[in-house]
Amino acid sequence: MSKKALGPKALIYPQPVLICGTYAEDGTPDAMNIAYGGVVNGNRVQINIGVRHKTSDNIKVKQCFTIGIADVKNELQADYVGVVSGKDTADKVAKTGWTVTKSEYVDAPVFEELPITLHCKVEEINQYNQTLRIVAEVVETTVDESVLDAEGKIDTAKLEAISFDPGNMKYLKVSEVVGNAFADGKKL
Repeated sequence: MSKKALGPKALIYPQPVLICGTYAEDGTPDAMNIAYGGVVNGNRVQINIGVRHKTSDNIKVKQCFTIGIADVKNELQADYVGVVSGKDTADKVAKTGWTVTKSEYVDAPVFEELPITLHCKVEEINQYNQTLRIVAEVVETTVDESVLDAEGKIDTAKLEAISFDPGNMKYLKVSEVVGNAFADGKKL
């Protein structure tokens, strides 16, 4: 297999499309498409966001947030909250058409149309140049029953989560099962 050098790019696949929900000090809901985030361990996540964002300000004040998993049905809204700033557009969340409810677990909004929500409490915030690295405990995860199978597990085909393709600036649907984790490798 021949390999071509593309330069120092963090091309990680698949890259989740995470929608971070926060409240401003005045109670206004905010949503932001987080380009860089992932799992730290079983009940901790890490997100990385620029210091200039309204979401950054809100997280520093409230010390909590929600993360919604974007899906095919919400691709347009997910992209919108990533290209429009809450500092410039006061009705940013209203323009998405999302139904906003307050989390039962943290002082942050839940966007009802997103099928999975992680309710997070901040554990640490570190700044690197103009980026904040935020590690948070997931205190609860809520899932819309429409994406669960008969056993109560998430059905990825029903979920239709989207992934960001950073090399081509596209969103991709993630849903096809190709193997069994922690099982298939045992065949070797």
